[in-house]
Amino acid sequence: MRIDTFYQGVEIHREDKIIYARFLKPHEVLSTCRVAGGLRPDLHYLYNHQSCEPAGHCHRLPSMTYRDPAAYRRAVCAQHGLPDEDCATLGTAANMRNACIAVHSFRDLTVAAVCTGGVEGNAGRAGDPASVAETADGFERLPPATVVPGPGTINTMLFIDKPLIPGALVRCIMTATEAKTAVLQELAVNSRYSDGLATGTGTDQIGVAAMCGDGPALTSAGKHAKLGELIGLAVAEAIKGTLARQNNLTPAGQCSVKIHLERFGITRAALLDGVCALLDHEQAELLRHNFHAIERDPLTVAAIAALAHLKDKIAWGVLPQACWSEIMASFGVQTACAVSGDYGRLDEYRRRLAPDRTATGNSDFIALACRALALGFADKWRTMAALCAPIQNRAEKENADM
Repeated sequence: MRIDTFYQGVEIHREDKIIYARFLKPHEVLSTCRVAGGLRPDLHYLYNHQSCEPAGHCHRLPSMTYRDPAAYRRAVCAQHGLPDEDCATLGTAANMRNACIAVHSFRDLTVAAVCTGGVEGNAGRAGDPASVAETADGFERLPPATVVPGPGTINTMLFIDKPLIPGALVRCIMTATEAKTAVLQELAVNSRYSDGLATGTGTDQIGVAAMCGDGPALTSAGKHAKLGELIGLAVAEAIKGTLARQNNLTPAGQCSVKIHLERFGITRAALLDGVCALLDHEQAELLRHNFHAIERDPLTVAAIAALAHLKDKIAWGVLPQACWSEIMASFGVQTACAVSGDYGRLDEYRRRLAPDRTATGNSDFIALACRALALGFADKWRTMAALCAPIQNRAEKENADM
């Protein structure tokens, strides 16, 4: 079924497991596709295909996508009545119904992005440890990492209604990739393979199609050029939209203490257990019943996010390692105060939270966060209890006199 048309030059069709672009006019295509990839002036279709379910699905197509991508393309095209030699293939486990389309224009220039995306199991940061090495015999699996790659791919199809020189086509991919990474940074998506923030997934793919024409070819798609701006806007909008649909990943949904701490090696359950271990039994039980409210409290999340970002700044060398104790104590206290609601105890909390200058590992950082959360929660109702005590005592005395 045709679901959209861009600048009278491209039709977008969607069937059950595929979205394909049919070029109504000639386009030059640059893509990461393993078959018909690179720079191609002779393609008539660019498509994105769902080859399997996002998790736990053993099917003949996924292995074919790596071992024999040409056979994979033939199988997909035969199923959907497309001429395989005229097609370039993007593959994913994402649901095609969760795709998002974004179109941005300026004067007579139009850019359209069609994106699918999932990042829950495969988000990574450039430079993370690899899982395979490619040899003449194929892919060699490297010694197991702490995390086995899971499902997750962001695929982008980008369409431009003007001809571009080859260098500008390449720059389109750079600009689109920067837009994707900016979205992941804004959403605080964690790498699954390191303690860094994600810059993409391990299997992201992209195809850029620029319509051929008689006019002068555009020469720039960088951030200073209007074309680059439109690419950035369209790709960012489409990726935000598809991640919201596929993973329910939204800015508001990322307002979570757990999300900002998990890349340092802790789960939500372990975080709750770690905080409760520092409380007395009654307080721990109360926290267990109310942890969602604490974990999602905006001021608490802000304090934890600041603490995590400062840890990054020290790791990157922006802030000196020698100031670890002072920095962590100063911003750990913000966490305790956010939970307790009592900002009059800054000095006391700072003294109690100051970590040793050598306690800089991820486990030390998580321990500090747990201590700060526990310290704040232990004091959260202390003032109210003190105010209520005289009333309670008077009531008990009156009952005794009766």
